Amino acid sequence: LTAPPTGATGTVDITADVDGGGLDRVVFAAQTGNGKWQTLGTADHAPYRVTQTIAKDVAPGTPLRYKAVVIDRAGHTASATAASSTGTPPAPEVPTASSRDYAVVHYKRADGDYTDWRLYAWGDLADGESTTWPAGHDFVGRDAYGAFAHVRLKSGASSVSYLVIDKDGTKDVSADRSIDVTKTGEIWAEQGKEAVLTRKPTADYPDQDPTKAVLHYHRADGDYDGWGLHVWSGAANPTDWAKPLKPVRFDAYGAVYEVPLNNGATSLSYLIHKGDEKDLPTDQTLDLKADGHEVWLLNGQEKYLLPQPAGSSAALDLTTSKAVWIDRNTVAWNGDDSAASTQLLYSRTGSITAKDGTLTSTDEHWLRLIRSTLTDAQKTKFPHLASYTAWSVDPRDRDRVREALRGQLVASQRASNWAVLGATGVQIAGVLDDLYAAASKADLGPTFHKGRPTLSVWAPTAQSVKLDLDGSTVAMKRDDTTGVWSVTGGKSWKNKPYRYVVKVWAPSVAEVVTNRVTDPYSVALTADSERSLVVDLGDTSLAPRGWTSYAKPKAVPLADARIQELHVRDFSVADTTVPAKDRGTYRAFADQDSDGSKHLRALAKAGTSYVHLLPVFDIATIPERKADQASVDCDLSAYAADSDQQQACVAKTAAKDAYNWGYDPYHYTVPEGSYASDPDGTRRTAEFREMVKSLNSDGLRVVMDVVYNHTPAGGQAKTSILDQVVPGYYQRLLADGSVASSTCCAGTAPENTMMGKLVVDSIVTWAREYKVDGFRFDLMGHHPKANILAVRKALDALTPKKDGVDGRKIILYGEGWNFGEVADDARFVQATQRNMAGTGIATFSDRARDAVRGGGPFDEDPGVQGFASGLYTDPNSSASNGTSAEQRARLLHYQDLIKVGLTGNLAAYRFTDTDGRDVTGAQVDYNGGPAGYAYAPGDALAYTDAHDNESLFDALAFKLPATTSAADRARMQVLALATATLSQGPALSQTGSDLLRSKSLDRNSYDSGDWFNAIHWNCADDSGGGNGQGNGNGNGFGRGLPMAADNAAKWPYAKPLLTGVRVGCPQIRGASAAYQDLLRIRTSERDFSLDTAAQVQSRLSFPLSGKDETPGVITMELGDLVLVFNATPERRELRIGSLAGTSYALHPVLRAGADPVVKSAAYERESGTFAVPGRTVAVFSRSS
Repeated sequence: LTAPPTGATGTVDITADVDGGGLDRVVFAAQTGNGKWQTLGTADHAPYRVTQTIAKDVAPGTPLRYKAVVIDRAGHTASATAASSTGTPPAPEVPTASSRDYAVVHYKRADGDYTDWRLYAWGDLADGESTTWPAGHDFVGRDAYGAFAHVRLKSGASSVSYLVIDKDGTKDVSADRSIDVTKTGEIWAEQGKEAVLTRKPTADYPDQDPTKAVLHYHRADGDYDGWGLHVWSGAANPTDWAKPLKPVRFDAYGAVYEVPLNNGATSLSYLIHKGDEKDLPTDQTLDLKADGHEVWLLNGQEKYLLPQPAGSSAALDLTTSKAVWIDRNTVAWNGDDSAASTQLLYSRTGSITAKDGTLTSTDEHWLRLIRSTLTDAQKTKFPHLASYTAWSVDPRDRDRVREALRGQLVASQRASNWAVLGATGVQIAGVLDDLYAAASKADLGPTFHKGRPTLSVWAPTAQSVKLDLDGSTVAMKRDDTTGVWSVTGGKSWKNKPYRYVVKVWAPSVAEVVTNRVTDPYSVALTADSERSLVVDLGDTSLAPRGWTSYAKPKAVPLADARIQELHVRDFSVADTTVPAKDRGTYRAFADQDSDGSKHLRALAKAGTSYVHLLPVFDIATIPERKADQASVDCDLSAYAADSDQQQACVAKTAAKDAYNWGYDPYHYTVPEGSYASDPDGTRRTAEFREMVKSLNSDGLRVVMDVVYNHTPAGGQAKTSILDQVVPGYYQRLLADGSVASSTCCAGTAPENTMMGKLVVDSIVTWAREYKVDGFRFDLMGHHPKANILAVRKALDALTPKKDGVDGRKIILYGEGWNFGEVADDARFVQATQRNMAGTGIATFSDRARDAVRGGGPFDEDPGVQGFASGLYTDPNSSASNGTSAEQRARLLHYQDLIKVGLTGNLAAYRFTDTDGRDVTGAQVDYNGGPAGYAYAPGDALAYTDAHDNESLFDALAFKLPATTSAADRARMQVLALATATLSQGPALSQTGSDLLRSKSLDRNSYDSGDWFNAIHWNCADDSGGGNGQGNGNGNGFGRGLPMAADNAAKWPYAKPLLTGVRVGCPQIRGASAAYQDLLRIRTSERDFSLDTAAQVQSRLSFPLSGKDETPGVITMELGDLVLVFNATPERRELRIGSLAGTSYALHPVLRAGADPVVKSAAYERESGTFAVPGRTVAVFSRSS
């Protein structure tokens, strides 16, 4: 009798050997441990054998005893015994499968010649990949190791066999070799050696250059003409869509693009395109840490060919969220078509993990998915998902959808052998909007009824929410219909600090977390936003005297708005006429005798109607307590005008000083605390209101710059309030589940119901509780048009009787730029320039801005000239301007762009362009698109400078010839401002531009401190002018080289200018006076306020436009006015034959004005000839 070997597990054999005659029968019995003997079975012929199955619960080492009895045909018997023991059962083999798309074979030859060599492959290949011997796949790629070839795999592939052969079929190695693609996607083979490497031989690859990213791009059609690389986040030099990067070279694989990176960049956002044709429909992100700085791309393929993803299955990645749950019944996910089953897994504890090619968990539950198709309505609502495969939640599982959303979610697919083909996280915004639609009507944040506060927060995915009220924990109740948690307290809660304690699954850290987080709907905060405060904004103690009864200045319609853009700190921080304690604060605006307030009143009297305040909501990047704000530790005024020491000193403290533009929204509906006398509590509320009241009393209505398009951070970061409350909802997610950052930072998703609601609710609060008169939307094109129209509708519903304000008189405008993951209405109809036309909400127009200044904001050479900077008529030394003929042609085109701008950027306005063609505004080209896009005056907002990019004076400093006099610089500044000031529709300028304001050539002064940003109201303030001798410029120019981070590349251009350009009080005062004269004309002449496109077409014309137009001069007839913009250095005579015999005279405002030069402008009635001095804007009015 033979027992199984020691360590027996599972099913084992027991055999017996019998001597003697035939017809014997053997009976087998067994005992396991001390259990009963049991008969295993009988064998009546050789071989004598039975089996035994050892139960899984039998402990290892358990004795096994066996006995066999043989009986022959004569009845004789004999027996034998044997023994063994049990072992540990082997771990069950987990089925695995590959979901990678390609296998790559690297091949190294000593001679480096791969011309006739190819890869012959067979096995789990995709259809069409097999070849007939000796044909194969060429080694098209080149890298540091040698050459490589690739083959496409079929779905669920496990193995590929291959040979390296030449064109005649000669084998490099005779033996067939194979790749286990469930473990690796690439191997490295060397000429003549059978052994291969399955890991990258690091010795053969030099370290990658961390300062750049290299992208290799292969097109199957071999046609690379016109294909370029658009880059933004992470790139040292983001590209304009119309000017993508071109390949630096071509090789056997295809095009090679090299992208210089920002210092410390961890990712690069990019898209390969040809005009508006994109290689991939969605924005792409190269993870520099995970994938390295060099990748190989295949056209139309999202996954990289190289590097190949490591691990057993490329599609098991729970760090991504590629499945999108769009409504309660539907998931959109491009999974594996060969999958036998598809499901959503959920775990309340977050126990689902991917390991060794499979999924494990301790408490997972399933929602079964059935393949379906997206409906037309779903495709319309989610256009970026229109090509996705749809999956419906099995009706048998739909009652568990809400439960599933309150924990970890994983979409997975399995093969018929139960191998996991793919697994990814799940995006949930759509399903939350569907399930909790009633939340859109909920009151959130602190609300009061008869003095008792109710605190409410929307947190539908939270497992629990509690209130931390001044250190005490209070239970909150969940409304299962809305997903809102709320609690009502007593009157004693008023003004107490609070936070929410939210227990919730956080995909960003892959665990269930407990967050102590401030209220997204906070209306008041403690210092540095540590706690929200239970504050009633209706409390009369928070209002300045007369708050409910004072009269605002007359509302100016958006189409007539003349706006000054102003930063709170810039306004007063360097104004010595403001008490020291109030400088840089809200309270400075209440000082009616300060230089700044006097200047604003002068502008208001001349015709300025609004002050646009840069962000004044709670900002994440400024320490709010003055004691915590860092100051520079060097004497900045002691350094030379072209020194790099000022910026170096400012940079040391920039992250912790009191300065930032503020485009880092922390809490959207609370005033910034650093601008208050005391940031801890409600002084910021009272002082903000006092500021609004003071500006109103100066004759200026107040616009607020709002930034709902992004947050300072996402995930579990301290300043990521929204994502800590409802992880994965408020931020816009890309196809892989990462947070979109085309806005600069963690982008929000106002297309999601509750983010859109937050925008509307916040705006209404600012309008009703703070009497804000207008709102400028940062990156408005990243909002849905519907969201901005919802804001308009909500404001229109505010009435003086009910709300204390007339919401219909509140103006709205914003940046309608079209870029990023939402570009071209990819996810929704955007609030872009073209889409917002006709809505009564204006968008900034960059068309005339670029034409007036010259070039674009991202030019490598800042010397590219424009209409108001001397192009062709006063050329500088920059080779970037081209030949004289090229300059002339560009200048004339610029003049057409400016003409369109003067009409209000009307799309349908018809005129003769400088080529002599009859065109509309929309037919004038602007970087490949239409220049005119407005339906009516008021759709487009004109400007020549704002906080972004160089100030107008600095731009002109770069572009005007270096020898330009101070007087001529001032004149060109006024001329540039005039193109916006005297246009139809609203116009904006940066406060101080009329004073020739400079930031010492800084193109991005968002964190450049007071030194570079402060406005110098008194032109005699020349402190820090350049050499410690007090002989600098009173406009801020020459305060040192600008900050290296964004300007170092232009230092060679800047350095000679900072010591060579000078302006003084005569030029500064003269420019401001001339600008105010233009404002007076704009305000007093009704033809600048035409209501319709038809009126503009009828009343406004360019009589000298055409092939014979004078380069550098634009002549416009507007009703009874004639305007001449002479940007040339010389006096020009312009004859308008149709006006011969008609009487005109220089406008009375100019005749009585401050500019002596324009007073020499003349008109000769008999011939209809207007004579205008060089670098001058002249306005003539018809006289009787």
